[in-house]
Amino acid sequence: MNYIVMTNNPLVLSKLNDTHDVIYQELSYEGLLKLVRDRIYGGHRLLTHPLSGSVKPNETPYKSVLLSGQKEKIDEESVRLIESAILACQKFQDKSKSYKEEVYKDFQLVDWTLLESGLASADAW
Repeated sequence: MNYIVMTNNPLVLSKLNDTHDVIYQELSYEGLLKLVRDRIYGGHRLLTHPLSGSVKPNETPYKSVLLSGQKEKIDEESVRLIESAILACQKFQDKSKSYKEEVYKDFQLVDWTLLESGLASADAW
């Protein structure tokens, strides 16, 4: 199956840019979710959950999501999931700008690790 990696995580970009279709934007967590939402309304389908992991939205600045590479009819489940994720994100205060530099590296690694498991599943399809 072909897929798109959408991310605001520079670690993901550096690891996958040469081998995968990566859309990287320097955006907030919520900003990335809104960009993913726009793709979903354009016919792409979510392949990974937009709130995967145990870190609350807006506590981490980084998020990576897999979307189908092919456009299809709008997938209602993907719409429901991304809209719910955006609403959840808006419930939490954005703490992502108040960390020390090494904490950002940790958050990048957490996001990368979560994405890696999604990539393994996507590559097996």
